Amino acid sequence: MYIHRLAESKLSELLKGKKVIMLLGARQVGKTTLVEPFAKHTKSLFLNCDVVTDRNRLMTASAQSVETAMNTLGDPELLIIDEAQNLPEVGRIVKGWYDSNVATKIVLLGSSSLDLLDATAEPLTGRNRKIFLTPLLFEELLRNQDWYSKELTNDLLKEYWAVQINGLVLGHMVYGGYPEVVTSTNKEECLAELTSDYLLRDVLYNGLVKSPDLIKRLLALLAYQAGSKVNVSELANALNVTRPTVQDYLQLLERSYVIFTVGSYSTNLRNEISKDRKIFFWDTGVRNALLKEFSMSPLRSDIGSLFENWVMAEIAKKNLLQGDRFNIFFWRKTDGGEVDIVIKGTDTFKAYEVKWSKTSKTRGGRAFTNAYGIPVETITQDNVIDVLLAESL
Repeated sequence: MYIHRLAESKLSELLKGKKVIMLLGARQVGKTTLVEPFAKHTKSLFLNCDVVTDRNRLMTASAQSVETAMNTLGDPELLIIDEAQNLPEVGRIVKGWYDSNVATKIVLLGSSSLDLLDATAEPLTGRNRKIFLTPLLFEELLRNQDWYSKELTNDLLKEYWAVQINGLVLGHMVYGGYPEVVTSTNKEECLAELTSDYLLRDVLYNGLVKSPDLIKRLLALLAYQAGSKVNVSELANALNVTRPTVQDYLQLLERSYVIFTVGSYSTNLRNEISKDRKIFFWDTGVRNALLKEFSMSPLRSDIGSLFENWVMAEIAKKNLLQGDRFNIFFWRKTDGGEVDIVIKGTDTFKAYEVKWSKTSKTRGGRAFTNAYGIPVETITQDNVIDVLLAESL
């Protein structure tokens, strides 16, 4: 089952240009699947740097003249290098070919920003365009349903397909958006395997993490605290390690697309908290797998925090896909008043509270409006698609 991705149009457009394309994202999010249809319609070569013989082919070609190298590789119109982070010289090699104006279009696929960005950032400065691919957005899942039609307005969708949409929302919240999980008949087993075997591979790669057990215990703690303020000292005490160790591991998890953090919005008003950060999982299915909690009941005890993480992740994923045009924050006052999501861009300033069930406007919402003159909208299960299906955040 092929699920169409919103990134297809962006990739199609970038393939018409000259610059090297870097397609980045966690393992198993569908990077290879995304490029395969484009490769089928042109003379292409696919090399996987997880495979020794493929790495050797690239290294052999890199030692040759550009013309000979391309001939050695079969003069492809499209060269796709998967798991590019496993070839440390990839940035230097591709830079040489790019600067020699080869006709071949080059696409690098990387399962972790941790290595690929570090390895290629300097050599390919000004020579690349990046696409960040995340687990499936809810919008992508919705648009691939048999009953969905782009001709339907959001109001009509909610009127005629409310039951299906609510089920889709809950399913996406509980099992997440990894393509293999979405299409699996045994989602819990698939998520458990993905979390243990694939997702942490980049984090544990090359001995960067000396204690696999420690990173797993840290992840379990983070899963319980998703959507809450990060307290490094508390985490360090719970794990019996130093603060710097926790900070290093948090950075590794963030750079490997497992978690992301959101800072607090502040313009230095006297009663604002400006230094806190909240932690979220890019995929709530991973969060639930770590907790071993797959209840589809809307009455589950953590439905509020799960919904908040899911909405925040959906907004963050869409922002990343659209070129990271906005900064995303939360807002908190010293007296405890809070707004869950603040989106700030050059011409954009929006604020949202996220509540599974509709409630009256909170103290935090009123305080934010008084401070900034911006109305605070409430995202609930009833109107969430209005926000998530909007063309722009």
